Amino acid sequence: MRFTHETLPQRVVFAAGEWPLAVAAEVEALGGSRVMLIASDREKELADPIAKGIPVVLRHDEVVMHVPVEVARRARQAAAAADADILVSVGGGSTTGLAKAVAMTTGLPIVAVPTTYAGSEATNVWGLTEGDTKTTGVDNEVLPASVVYDAGLLTTLPGAMTVASGLNAMAHCVDSMWGPRADPLDRALAQEGIRALATGLPAVAADSTSVEGIEQTLYGAYLAAVSFASAGSGMHHKICHVLGGMFNLPHAQTHAVVLPYVLAFNAPHAPEAEARIAEALGAVFNTRAAGAGLAALRQVLDAPEALRDYGMPEDGIAKAVGPIMKAVPANNPTPVTDENLTALLKAAWAGDPID
Repeated sequence: MRFTHETLPQRVVFAAGEWPLAVAAEVEALGGSRVMLIASDREKELADPIAKGIPVVLRHDEVVMHVPVEVARRARQAAAAADADILVSVGGGSTTGLAKAVAMTTGLPIVAVPTTYAGSEATNVWGLTEGDTKTTGVDNEVLPASVVYDAGLLTTLPGAMTVASGLNAMAHCVDSMWGPRADPLDRALAQEGIRALATGLPAVAADSTSVEGIEQTLYGAYLAAVSFASAGSGMHHKICHVLGGMFNLPHAQTHAVVLPYVLAFNAPHAPEAEARIAEALGAVFNTRAAGAGLAALRQVLDAPEALRDYGMPEDGIAKAVGPIMKAVPANNPTPVTDENLTALLKAAWAGDPID
């Protein structure tokens, strides 16, 4: 074996039913005395109990999908005006992303409290959107210092969002099998993440209040994010970042739609990765191929099927090909051309069956 693996420093707390106390303990451990609490209006009821136990100097609720640069600028200005010394984010990937945007220029530590399965809380990846272009990067300043997971915070997540967010986490796992820096440790973590997600998501889809199902899904989503942070962003995420920024598509649903097409595209040229994915899914669905296992999971979950259902215009396919071609890693298992990328995007746009 010849590889270099970097593990990111972060404290992770699973605290079933005790998120306000757990967050207060993390803020205290980090020496925070002036908290900027970031949570959208939608997450207000979940953030209120946290606010009662920590020294909040500012509550900031302007959270926008894909983190537009002007939204990030206003949040940074607000943090400076309040003289905040720590950030607490309560919400999904957009909320965590905004906290990261503030941390990137201020160096303030983040305590992340996820309410979806986005996984952004466990990575040092940031993303900002200007116009129709989404830019992503890596900076250790944006890695949350602490993450507090509580299954109770996700019992009210709508079923459709649970499915899309969980499949977004699954996409982290799959991309980690062949990302630009993927190594054996990443693949092992991603394989266990796939198994946990395939176990937890059907349980949560059947009963949104299933704490056991949510905890399995959160566990899988965390492993997905950790492996992804190490392996780097592969073809799947490059496609989704370009499409999301260019057409303002919903993040999780875009990932859920694109995933099976990228898996089918890369699996023939990545036999070890395909075998690991197949084994993880097969343990739950008794299938022998990665694509069949993912199809079985998607059928159980009634997963999103077509990009056109989420507002992508058909003529946007040609517009997206160039930027995606520039972004896809050179070591993608299957060589990418304008022609086969266009075919993939057309199939995902229409929701065509996968052979």
